[in-house]
Amino acid sequence: QVQLVESGGGLVQPGGSLRLSCAASGFRFSNYGMSWYRQAPGKERELVAHITNTGGNTKYTDSVKGRITISRDNAKNTVYLQIDSLKPEDTAVYYCYAPTLARWGQGTQVTVSS
Repeated sequence: QVQLVESGGGLVQPGGSLRLSCAASGFRFSNYGMSWYRQAPGKERELVAHITNTGGNTKYTDSVKGRITISRDNAKNTVYLQIDSLKPEDTAVYYCYAPTLARWGQGTQVTVSS
């Protein structure tokens, strides 16, 4: 069955960096675009970034442009989210999402605090 398993979250000081990973299984990963979403406390889940199946095209929500990079390794069935210059407002649960399959991962918590 389709599984998406995120990892790499944690507690980070402002200005720090994290790389989140999402390991996919149960489907032909290289055929599908992938997305990262996040949900902050008391807020709706929002799209952060998307990458096409080959990795040739990416898009980002305006609030994170320049600080976040989405990438993928189709040989490892993994999609990544690099977050730099972390801010307290980046605190959220980050979710991996396969749009065409409408499948979510369980999420990984990112907390930015001094």
